[in-house]
Amino acid sequence: MTAIANTLNLADHDFSERLLTWFEQHGRHDLPWQVTDDPYKVWVSEIMLQQTQVKTVLQYFDRFMQRFPTVQDLGNASWDEVAPFWAGLGYYARARNLHKAASAVTKNGEFPKTLEQWIELSGVGPSTAGALMSLGLRQFGVIMDGNVKRVLSRYLALDGDSTSSAFIKNIWQIAEALTPQTRAHDYNQAIMDLGATICTPKKTLCLYCPMQSDCVAFKTNRVMELPQKPARKATPTRHATVLMIQHNQQLLWQQRPSEGLWGGLWSLPVIEGALEQTLENLNLINGIEGKKIRHTFTHFHWELQATHFEINTILQKQQLENHFSPIRWMNDVEAFAAGVPEAMRKLLAE
Repeated sequence: MTAIANTLNLADHDFSERLLTWFEQHGRHDLPWQVTDDPYKVWVSEIMLQQTQVKTVLQYFDRFMQRFPTVQDLGNASWDEVAPFWAGLGYYARARNLHKAASAVTKNGEFPKTLEQWIELSGVGPSTAGALMSLGLRQFGVIMDGNVKRVLSRYLALDGDSTSSAFIKNIWQIAEALTPQTRAHDYNQAIMDLGATICTPKKTLCLYCPMQSDCVAFKTNRVMELPQKPARKATPTRHATVLMIQHNQQLLWQQRPSEGLWGGLWSLPVIEGALEQTLENLNLINGIEGKKIRHTFTHFHWELQATHFEINTILQKQQLENHFSPIRWMNDVEAFAAGVPEAMRKLLAE
């Protein structure tokens, strides 16, 4: 605790009090998941908000909750029922983990009651568990999302690689020391709101910040330097061909493996490498090149070239079905209803 106190350089600090006062007047109080004692809504929102902005989540949250209004509705649903309501939101492992965890909660008959019990669920780490304890159950809980890390890094001018284990351990201790035992739910929402609306990654609004008077980064003109990150490596670009195989006004769609990119969603077949050999094996000839798009993931860019084929024989249709199993023949409306990645929507836009 001494090391934490030295880092804070504070005695009886009023950080939480000032933050809560600011929150009461300027914080966001109308988000659809800000419902007292509803851990399920908080849980869904927290998973959706991982690496995704609030404005994007708002486009998905209400529709998801209308279809799965309770954890039992989600836990008892099949993945094929869940996938369409997440399609386009990205980071699909989040949805698979949420679905798996909801099934576990449904089977257990009640929500976890402790931090440790939440962390045992698929896809729930310490920060999400802290949010669920505080925002969902109105108990003490500590969070550490990008907003919190940025606010504290700047406020205390914390040097060092913010992705390193030593930095993360230190800032977690600081966050725990600053989180009040009472009103932790309001405090956590307040510090996230401050990071999302005032202490933003760019174009900060320091003049409106309630912490400006003793923010070390502001005093030393280092706001934009913090938090520090390692030098960004060049993002590689991969190339692939998307096969648009048409039969009787329907396209062939292949369900992606449950693990990996677009896990569990329906995608047009994607071929990376050995394209000519694959086309030869499937007797696909006279392809017509269509739209080309560039889709960005966390670790790479994907340039996708659509190529259209039309088949007429039952024999070739069966050959394709055996090669790409599991498959469905669907028109655009049916495919979108089944759940397809945003990149596939882009390719079909024209």
